[in-house]
Amino acid sequence: MGFFEQIWNWIRTNSGITFIPKLGLIDLIDILFIAYLFYKILVWFRKTRAWTLLKGVVFLLIVALVANMLQMNLTSWLLQNTMFYGVLAVVIIFQPEIRRALERLGHSGLFSIFNSGDMEERVSRQTVSEIASAMEIMSAAKTGALIAVEQDVRLGEYEQTGIRVDAVVSEQLLINIFEKNTPLHDGAVIISNNRVTYATCYLPLSDNLTISKELGTRHRAALGLSEVSDAKIFVVSEETGTMSMAEGGVIHRGIDHAFIMNQFQHEEKSEGVAGLMRRVKELRASKEAEKK
Repeated sequence: MGFFEQIWNWIRTNSGITFIPKLGLIDLIDILFIAYLFYKILVWFRKTRAWTLLKGVVFLLIVALVANMLQMNLTSWLLQNTMFYGVLAVVIIFQPEIRRALERLGHSGLFSIFNSGDMEERVSRQTVSEIASAMEIMSAAKTGALIAVEQDVRLGEYEQTGIRVDAVVSEQLLINIFEKNTPLHDGAVIISNNRVTYATCYLPLSDNLTISKELGTRHRAALGLSEVSDAKIFVVSEETGTMSMAEGGVIHRGIDHAFIMNQFQHEEKSEGVAGLMRRVKELRASKEAEKK
């Protein structure tokens, strides 16, 4: 009897495993899917404060397995009776992280087809140009700014924390809003459908422990909103004048005018396709009317 066979027999005897299942194609697909899902969960955990807790849970599971194999009855009984309540405690303590993960799943690319109808109304090239120009001017003057551009996920709950503006996006308007010591300069501006809808909005702060200590409250707010929505959030640092953009829980620092314009190229293409389809429909309608 070989060494590995002895180990397998020992594991089978102490863990209750009595046979090796036969694997088919569906079983392999099932295993690969679970492995991929488990990998994604681990990647998500690593970006949150739940990562430390997860390492503790893994340690307890290893202890429980060893205790069961060595027939440590007291340790096994204690771990088994506390495991159920431990799972409930994890769900309660990390409810915000679980909610963010489900929200991110909800506005993933899989469901984007349900939001394609209003694509051409989202952001125009002129709006993006006004934002980029305003940010460059505020960067040169070291004027702090925080601008959230709404995408598919609506930002209504954050708009309620601010003051309604409802004005066309312009370079001069954004500069005036963020001018120091003015009533609207503190907080974030939310842009939706090519209009400045609200100002002085409060955004959720990110609790990511890996964020650089150089980043202040504006950058943490930008990251926080990007973690719970698909918005593009632009920041101008009041201390250094550096321009940044947060999206999908990632912040890009040291951006410029060209970078900002490039972030919306795909939407311009979508707008062009939508316009082309609209013109085709209009052309067909006109031909049908001529035939009649």
